[in-house]
Amino acid sequence: QVQLVESGGGLVQAGGSLRISCAVSESVFNFNRVDWYRQAPGKERELVAGVRPGGTRIYDDFVKDRFTCSTENANTMFLQMNNLKPEDSGVYYCNAVLLSRSYWGQGTQVTVSS
Repeated sequence: QVQLVESGGGLVQAGGSLRISCAVSESVFNFNRVDWYRQAPGKERELVAGVRPGGTRIYDDFVKDRFTCSTENANTMFLQMNNLKPEDSGVYYCNAVLLSRSYWGQGTQVTVSS
């Protein structure tokens, strides 16, 4: 059973930084993709950043140049978030996909105050 556990969320002021992590029960490189999503209250979950086969990173235009997705070891994916904006607030989820199966973590709350 694949498990993903997010951590590191919290409250930060606008312009500040935060690093959140996703611990995966197996290597992130075993999956077709591993992504970060976020969901703000009343809004749909949206893709923020992710890792593709071969190590390619992808980013939503709104976070490009501010967020960095990394894997410092095979079982953990990080999201370094700099110059945070109030619009970045939400629950951040880690998602791993292998063929037709999709796995989600429980999420970690990020709140950016203005």
